Amino acid sequence: MRISVFMRSTLLLLTLASPALLFAQFQQPTSEELKMTEDPKAPGAAAVYLYREETTDDALHYQTFYERIKILTEKGKELATIHIPYLHGTFKVSDIRGRTIHSDGTIVPLTTKPSDLMDSRTTTRQVNQVVFTLPSAEVGSILEYRLQISYDDETVYSPQWQIQQPFFVHKAHYRWVPLFNSARYVTDSQGRVLSNLMWATVGFPQDSVVKDSQNHFTVDLTDIPPIPDDDWMPPLNTLKWKVEFYYTYAHSAKEFWDNESKSWAKNAERFSNPSNQLKQAVSGIVAPSDSDEQKARKIYAAVMKLDNTRFSRTKSDAERKAEKLKPVKAAEDVWKQQSGTDDDMALLFVALGRAAGLKVWPMEVVDRSKAFFDPLYLTAGQLDDYIAILDLSGKETFLDPGQKMCPFGIMSWKHSLASGFRLSDKGPILGTTPQGVYKNALVQRTADLTVDPDGSVKGSIRYIMTGPEALHWRQLALQNDPDEVKKRFNESIRGDMPDGADVDFDHFLALDEYESNLMAIVKVSGTIATATGKHFFLPGLFFESRAKHPFVSQDKRTIPIDVHYPSMTQDEVVYHLPPGFTVESAPQPTALSWPNHAMLKISSVAKDSDVTVSRVFAHNYALLDSKEYGDLHDYYQKIAAADQQQLVLTRAPAAKGN
Repeated sequence: MRISVFMRSTLLLLTLASPALLFAQFQQPTSEELKMTEDPKAPGAAAVYLYREETTDDALHYQTFYERIKILTEKGKELATIHIPYLHGTFKVSDIRGRTIHSDGTIVPLTTKPSDLMDSRTTTRQVNQVVFTLPSAEVGSILEYRLQISYDDETVYSPQWQIQQPFFVHKAHYRWVPLFNSARYVTDSQGRVLSNLMWATVGFPQDSVVKDSQNHFTVDLTDIPPIPDDDWMPPLNTLKWKVEFYYTYAHSAKEFWDNESKSWAKNAERFSNPSNQLKQAVSGIVAPSDSDEQKARKIYAAVMKLDNTRFSRTKSDAERKAEKLKPVKAAEDVWKQQSGTDDDMALLFVALGRAAGLKVWPMEVVDRSKAFFDPLYLTAGQLDDYIAILDLSGKETFLDPGQKMCPFGIMSWKHSLASGFRLSDKGPILGTTPQGVYKNALVQRTADLTVDPDGSVKGSIRYIMTGPEALHWRQLALQNDPDEVKKRFNESIRGDMPDGADVDFDHFLALDEYESNLMAIVKVSGTIATATGKHFFLPGLFFESRAKHPFVSQDKRTIPIDVHYPSMTQDEVVYHLPPGFTVESAPQPTALSWPNHAMLKISSVAKDSDVTVSRVFAHNYALLDSKEYGDLHDYYQKIAAADQQQLVLTRAPAAKGN
């Protein structure tokens, strides 16, 4: 977090010490470190950090980084390339020193000049990366480097220490020297004096942060596990060990959020004010005889027709100037220009709804695909996206008008179970959106397949999608050409197909009709049957025969589970059998229930020369505590076994000649 620093009086800054004095000297490796070929504390690891050190000194305006890394496998050699992102113009990376020490003690120093590359740029900021590669990295080598990042005198930097790294850390030391003295004081963008220091930890005890009599902070830790890397994890901001420091005006987190929510509400209300022009506009959208829900649906549809630049293209300043477009400062400006960001659209819906006499509230949440709201992270900047809350006769409906192509009454999954500020009859409060409903996240897969005597099949598959899947493909189609969408859809469904099946996506139906189900038509061919003597084997569960069932191979887990949203999948596969074949066995009726969580049903029917296999799976959860992993693991093992059932055919013997 960067905060301006203002002078109370003329201050003669100390000259920075020589860079060589700012860093600890390179460490002499021990014989054990040189000989190390594996680490018993990190079995199978590609590399380990022997030591990490990070210092931030706001009095002298610099940060230092120092790392020692032991390479244990070929993959570990990737750590020889170092990427240092920084804010161009405010920060400066300097005094980069490094070396590689081979297992025999040979030292190869870094001599090449680092590259300084632009990573991203907006109208207000540019982020660069300094990149360098430590030389002659080998399995068994120790990589060692240090560097300094300095920043200007009018900036302070309250650090966020990312304690966990991709690999095991044997020892780490962190230090922060904040700027608090009689000659200077720190203020925020609103001019408030930030006279307090606060900090929070994630993943380890807060008392691990040690403050001395001079308000200097240190953290010393050993044996730090690597960043979790399980499947279906919640966002890492809830899991990864870290320390966050703040210069703040508040004395507690509650005081901070109470003040920030009031400031947020003031801005949200100002932007979504139902002006006279918006009241006039809404009179052309709704009819006096409409019910409140009808009014809301009509307004929602009108907002969906506008140019949402989140899914098209934001005009440059030059283009806006040429078209004489003024900066958007209120919902009225969005309506005038018929264009705006995703947040603009959400707040425009609020403004138009209020102009129509509806009770509708704005809410700003954290994008759950990126992070969870963290009440210990004292910045409202973690909030990402606006949604709208419609009150119909006391029942709240959460809407997502900023998400182009999102049906009325349904939110993008990344906005479900998401927390942030909202307005209510009680004023601004912290709230959380509800979980989605599994019936609103439906995928139906229907295959009609003709089987030939040689085991080849041909036919078609229909995918019918609602909710998150339909929204994903519709939004992807807004931002990509048809060939790219076709390529990605084919890639996404290959895992649904048994070995030997080739698929070719043909086209979508109702791609532009966001209130309708989305249908995809796919052609399928290939050889999926195997023959043994007179028997003929086909996958009983066509779409699941080689599915990678989650949670099966991992016996235990300490990390919570996040499957994003509840959903339902309905499959129906019709096999048209070749002449002369009869059904010997088919998938057995199966009903597996995990009460209040999930259900699976499988059935099959053979009639004449056709066999129809049906499968329905639904789960009614998005987030699970790790304490429930045992039940989840056992349930998915049963599902995986049930999905391996086969359809066994018998070939009738050829008739003997006379």
